[in-house]
Amino acid sequence: MSDSDNSIQRESMEVDVVIIGAGPAGLSTACRLQQMAQEKGQELMIVVLEKGSEVGAHTLSGAVIQTRALDELFPDWKEKGAPLNTPVTEDQIFFLRNQEKAIKVPNALVPKPMHNDGNYIVSLSSVVRWLGEQAEALGVEIYPGFAASEILYHEDGSIKGVATGDMGVGADGKPKDTFEPGMELHARCTIFAEGCRGHLGKQLISKFNLDEGTDPQHYGIGLKELWEIDADKHQPGLVVHGTGWPLSETSSSGGWFLYHLENNQVALGIIIDLNYSNPHLSTFDELQKFKTHPQIRQYLNGGKRIGYGARAITKGGLNALPKMDLPGGLLIGCDAGTLNFSKIKGTHTAMKSGMIAAETLFPKLSDGSEGTIHPTNYGENFKTSWLHEELYCSRNFGPALHKFGVYAGGGFNYIDQNLFGGKIPLTLHDTSVDHAQMLSANNCKKVDYPKADGILTFDKLTSVALTNTYHGEDQPVHLQLMNDTLPLGKNLENWDEPAQRYCPAGVYEIVEDSGGKKFQINSQNCIHCKTCDIKDPSQNITWVTPEGSGGPSYGAM
Repeated sequence: MSDSDNSIQRESMEVDVVIIGAGPAGLSTACRLQQMAQEKGQELMIVVLEKGSEVGAHTLSGAVIQTRALDELFPDWKEKGAPLNTPVTEDQIFFLRNQEKAIKVPNALVPKPMHNDGNYIVSLSSVVRWLGEQAEALGVEIYPGFAASEILYHEDGSIKGVATGDMGVGADGKPKDTFEPGMELHARCTIFAEGCRGHLGKQLISKFNLDEGTDPQHYGIGLKELWEIDADKHQPGLVVHGTGWPLSETSSSGGWFLYHLENNQVALGIIIDLNYSNPHLSTFDELQKFKTHPQIRQYLNGGKRIGYGARAITKGGLNALPKMDLPGGLLIGCDAGTLNFSKIKGTHTAMKSGMIAAETLFPKLSDGSEGTIHPTNYGENFKTSWLHEELYCSRNFGPALHKFGVYAGGGFNYIDQNLFGGKIPLTLHDTSVDHAQMLSANNCKKVDYPKADGILTFDKLTSVALTNTYHGEDQPVHLQLMNDTLPLGKNLENWDEPAQRYCPAGVYEIVEDSGGKKFQINSQNCIHCKTCDIKDPSQNITWVTPEGSGGPSYGAM
């Protein structure tokens, strides 16, 4: 038994490694560790904690996957039945000039990393579930429905492990009849692979100053829908990317995608850079508006929407990469910003970061020593890997677009990628901070969003229903305000409280009754995208973990 907060007695469990997050990075770490242990005839106790109700429940991505890391981790992945069923057959890129016109960009003018020869269109949640099966077959213990809510420390300040969240706590913060205390997991090393803007990773970056000397991290929000379309419109393996309208109407940056999977399904979505300045922009409605363009609508007419979701994306790249090792722990995957955005894909890079973590840790786990591991050589191993080379070659991609815009930035990236292979002797830096870019609502033009028709375009609540999101009604609100006067004060006055619009799930509302205006948080709608934690211009909202198993349950997204 242990007592981490002097009031609740928790059971504890001693393991070799505990991994927070059963995504591509975390599961790749677990698989590679067990592979190495079995090769040496050793036993390791590895536990993976996953806050979703099952592995893959919270996984959302486009997604086109490059198999480089998978080939290394499981060379026989085809024989093992990995769900990579749709090889890319064709790339198309369009610039949407306005709501009616589109310009097709010749492939010869597209930066090389954006070509997808040899890649696969996948459901990433399905791929992650498969990785979970491989991990369990290797002897990894995976505990879905358990959210790591607290970092535990030794007296010397090194990381001891984590505690899972208490279950059965009422909205008033008091234990209910169903109360069950969380469990402590103590490990020689704790791997934080929470995904973008991880709740615990955010704390670690601040506590250990892991981002000292780096550019500010940058983010986007990706919104996605899954459709079944008419067979005569379906082109398995077709990958379509683009930019321009409707984001161009608000001078916002980002892009869109449309991927033809198997079974007459297409995945489509829009990625909006969270450095946008117009507070009237609604992320959800930008997605709905985007679908009305003839270039997109042609595929969807007569089809049926079967899925919706949204997730923040880490996109600062190498320039914003924090220090990843710390006493008793490692920060990997999207937590560390290991997305190669010039390739518009990051699954293979997240996986590789986890594999490097495993290869760094195993010698220290198997040398007969005891006690906490400080994997100080992770950075060196990272820098000698192809992961670092990829990120280095794409380091200018985002900053160029942010600094110079779509046309000039695109031209710079074409020269950098196609003529210099990403090694142009110049490194661009973007020192702006996403949440600080919001302009006054009075100085920005309101955006016209047509009413949903229920056929091609939809409302937020109907869409959230497709995410299968569930949170117990009687539990503490996991979206915490540092100052509850700011939403109706500073935020409403300056920016017309943009939380009403940047949230893609209708969590935040301003309602009015006989008592006046009220800022209402519908936390049961939250799909764990983390956008509010990133974009709130007052930095007043902190996303913390709700009870385990809460949130969305993405089927084949």
